[in-house]
Amino acid sequence: MVGGEVPGRADVVVVGAGHNGLVSAILLARTGLDVLVLEAAEVIGGATRTENPFPKVPELRHSTGSYLLGLMPPELLAALDVRIPVLRRDPHYFLPTPGGVGSPYLLFGTDAAATRAQLAEFFSPADAAADEALQAELAALREDLAPAWLTEPLSVEETGERYVRPALRQVFVDLVRGSVADYLARFDFRSELLVSMYAVTDGLSGLNAGPDDPGTGHNFLVHNMCRLPGSGGTWMIAEGGMGTVSRIFADAARASGARIVTGAPVSAITLDGGAARGVVLADGRQVDAEVVLGACDPYRLMELLPDGALPTTLSGRMAAVRRTGSTLKLNLALRGLPRFSCLPEGAPSPFGSTIHLLPGSATLAGGTGESPMAALRAMWADVRAGRLPQEPTIEWYLHTTVDPSLADPAGHHSSALFVQSVPYELAGTTWDAELPGYVDKLIGICERYAPGAGDLIADAVPLPPPGIEAHFGITGGHIHHVDNTVSFADRMPYATGVDGVYAGSAGCHPAGSVIGAAGHNAAQRILADLGR
Repeated sequence: MVGGEVPGRADVVVVGAGHNGLVSAILLARTGLDVLVLEAAEVIGGATRTENPFPKVPELRHSTGSYLLGLMPPELLAALDVRIPVLRRDPHYFLPTPGGVGSPYLLFGTDAAATRAQLAEFFSPADAAADEALQAELAALREDLAPAWLTEPLSVEETGERYVRPALRQVFVDLVRGSVADYLARFDFRSELLVSMYAVTDGLSGLNAGPDDPGTGHNFLVHNMCRLPGSGGTWMIAEGGMGTVSRIFADAARASGARIVTGAPVSAITLDGGAARGVVLADGRQVDAEVVLGACDPYRLMELLPDGALPTTLSGRMAAVRRTGSTLKLNLALRGLPRFSCLPEGAPSPFGSTIHLLPGSATLAGGTGESPMAALRAMWADVRAGRLPQEPTIEWYLHTTVDPSLADPAGHHSSALFVQSVPYELAGTTWDAELPGYVDKLIGICERYAPGAGDLIADAVPLPPPGIEAHFGITGGHIHHVDNTVSFADRMPYATGVDGVYAGSAGCHPAGSVIGAAGHNAAQRILADLGR
């Protein structure tokens, strides 16, 4: 139900109707438990939404938060007995440089031979060999680690011992504990721009961290765990936008007997004798329940509990790893398709791809400036100082060419810039003061690669980290809930140490992203504790 009556009692109350909460609701309700999902917002999905965010282009549909589906385990979809329609992007990576035809670029997808040829032509044969070695090692780690995602987490070392083939165990431990820069250095790429591309899109995405920081290797590994059928190890577009994922899960939860009530913010979790008693809503209504599952972010869950309820070791550990978000999302409605100056006539369409606009790329096209990795480190130094980077990393995407169901009748295109990294708080100024000028700055960067792109913008809706926090209800605007530098058993546990109170969001194992494994694993822990 959307809105609707809130019953006075349920077996399980799930706080939050994001994708993980909906996964838990399906699995718990199918065992005959009376499951009630309470969502503070008027819509389900958390950050997994399709919305109409553009006032000037009101019929254009757009994934305002998460925008690709890659990491959801196929075994989870089989257990839920659902099918999510996905569209493969081919090519899926586009790395342009700011220059005319003849300037280096990468535009690769399923044609491995063409990818190798581009790497050798525009970069070097050594880069092609390094990329092949990197992809082979990641494929082996992906295969080994997959079963670990749908079970209770172990320590990094125990995970390696149980799941990873002996030849890669130390590689795995060093990768998860170490930095993405150190991991990529093992492969002897000659081009810093290629290293920067992989470091950004997989290592730094969503993190409050720089390329040399410990744990960025874990985020890199997580982002290379794409195993969906037909994906070929890449991320795909959910047809109809990311709200399709939430809608399908919500339909399955309701079909299993769960009730979903939106516009029902929870203000407190109540305890009786140290065990879960239920929840209190912001309007004073109460729901009794012997199990409360926090599918909201862990810091929100901690705020809902009485002071001192959690074990001090857990509350202290979670406080120590707390980080604010460092992602800016600039959602765009475009009147037409941009033209990238480096692409020759007849090149494949780049628009389904993730388009990497990287600081330092001008040096490869004969320009001047910092090298790509030096530019990455300078960007992170700016963020740590509370400054807006003048040369940020940008992932630009445009999905309507692959998924025309998003387009409006006038043919506008759904696009966005995913900017990593920016500060949550700005030193000596505010986001309100700086955001309009920074949006212009970002559009200006796009113009270097695709002249005239700014003239195509029909509307723009920016979400800096505080805007992400406000729009999606995520503490600190951190899209991973808990920074993905924190891994395995060091993330929020499913069982909180308070009898009957559980956690099951992206802040839990295995990681932040649209995965759904945390919702599955939390439900399994609840069922085991209930003896079901």
